[in-house]
Parts: sequence; C-alpha cells; structure tokens
Amino acid sequence: MRILPRPTRRGVLAGLGAAALAGPAEAQTGRPITLIVPYAAGGGTDIVGREFAPLFAEAMGQTVVVDNRGGAAGHVGSVSVARARPDGTTLLFAVSTNIVVNPHLQKGDRLDLATALQPVAQVSTYQYVLVVHPDVPARTLPELITHIRSRPKGDLTYSSGGVGNANHLAGVLFSEAAGVQMEHVPYRGTAPALLDVVAGRVTMNFSSPPPALALVREGKLRAIAVTGEARIPAIPEVPTLTEAGLPGTVITGWHGVFAPAGVPAAQMEAMEAAARKAAAAPRYLDRLAHDGLEPAPERPRAAFAAAVAQESAYWARKVKELDLRLE
Repeated sequence: MRILPRPTRRGVLAGLGAAALAGPAEAQTGRPITLIVPYAAGGGTDIVGREFAPLFAEAMGQTVVVDNRGGAAGHVGSVSVARARPDGTTLLFAVSTNIVVNPHLQKGDRLDLATALQPVAQVSTYQYVLVVHPDVPARTLPELITHIRSRPKGDLTYSSGGVGNANHLAGVLFSEAAGVQMEHVPYRGTAPALLDVVAGRVTMNFSSPPPALALVREGKLRAIAVTGEARIPAIPEVPTLTEAGLPGTVITGWHGVFAPAGVPAAQMEAMEAAARKAAAAPRYLDRLAHDGLEPAPERPRAAFAAAVAQESAYWARKVKELDLRLE
C-alpha cells in the first residue's frame, strides 16, 4: 500500500513450475500446498486468493488448499506461515499491509516477518473504492468532505478489517490528505466491515474492489471515488480522488505469495515461475478486471523483494508519524 499525495512524494496458488524447473528428486513432494489467506472468507484477499489458487495448482502440478486464518489484521495467518516448515507446502497469500505495515504495529513480537518470510511473486495490483451508505447526503467527494466537516468529531465512521488492515490505512491516508477526522471502527475482516456500511451502522468504507463492486451495482452502496491513478474500467463512471478534488492523492495496494524463509532456492524458483504463469493466465486476468483489480507488474522475485523492503521502510516511518496503534 502507498499514497502519493503529491508528485514528489512516494506514497505501490494451482503445474509446469516445479516439474519443469526441478530435477526428479526436487520436483513434487506429493503433499498438497496449503495457501493461507490471513482473513475471514468473503473479503477481497480471500476472493482473489481463491481465483488464483486453482491456476497456481495447475501450474505447480499439486493440489492447493485455501485455508482462512484471520485475526490481528492478517498478522495471525502471516505468522503461522512464517513459523511453518520451510518445505514449500505452506504459503501465504498476502495483501501488502500484512507484510509492510502490520509488523510495525506489533509490540513485543519476537518474530520479524521481514526475515521470516520471503517473497515468491506479486500477483495483483489494486486500488480502493470509497463507498458510503446510500442515505449519506453526498454524491461527490467535495460534498462528502463538506458533510464530514459539518458534523461533530467522531460522528461519522469508517470501517475496516482491523487496525493495520488495508482499508484502515486507506482511511487514515485519505483523512490526512483531505484534512478531515472520522471515527475508525475495526472488524475481524473486510466482509463484516463492509456489510455494516450496507446496514447503515457505519458511514463509509475504503474497500478493495472485489467485495464492493457487486454491492455498488446492486445499489446497496454508493461509490464516491477510487484511489488509483486511473479509473477502474469496471466502474468507469466513478472518478479518481485526483479528479474528484484531491490532486495527486493515490492509494494503492497489491497481493503477493510468500513462503517461509529457508525454502530451498530451486523450490522458490519453481514456485515463482508457477505463480507468475498463473497470474498471467487469461482466465485470471479476466477475473481481475471483473473484480476491479489490475495485473501485477512483470518483474522478477528479487525486484519484488526490493520493492517490498522499500515500502516497509516507508511505513516504518509513517506508523510513527501518524502515531498508529493497535486498539
């Protein structure tokens, strides 16, 4: 996840792989791969992970089982993978905040995810959709900002899948850019956080596109703006934050596959090849477009790892600057 408030400021599982790239002794263990999604079922990361998993299984020539392990804004599931046996059979389907933000919020955590996990491949890029309950008297971003400023502090709320979750930080960064104050309401996952906006118990949500678009199309939510550099083709009528009145404000995230540190290099290369093959499959790209997401950039594992390290360093500073704390 990143924000670019102005141009000068940096804000950005399943068959061929192992069998083709490794020798017979290194090829397949015969054991299923468990792909940990560190959130409850139904959220954006779960939706994308389940669309990716069968293609990754096909590319690896192994069964891939998706396992939801939610808690602590994805930290519980992330730690479980970091502590798993480094044999390539337990992997993490992560959203960016699991890796580059959440570890900086943990106090007394003896496990350093920066060294306990290693990137396999990035498999998507995405932005957020700012959605409100239809009863909110605002149809444009300027109207929404005016509405927020007209109400007492803490009167209007935004929900998230927990402190350190992607939609929490999108809300934090938006509030900073717009100069407004809202009350944060954390949940144990994006799906329940979004459904309470639908129910009218929460004012708004900065949602990843997959769980929000269907609700927008059904009229259960109103989309005010998207947070990327360009509009989402699936909802072309919804402007970007820049177009809507916050010039230069861009908030984006990504999904990626991670393995425990210590997985042998040959296995990592095989998994990277399989993950990149799956992420480039037309069926997967079609699903990304339908869900409002974008393809991952074409770059090798080392370049992805360097980008993750750079983003983590940014958030280490930002967490202190914004005084973000686990609630």
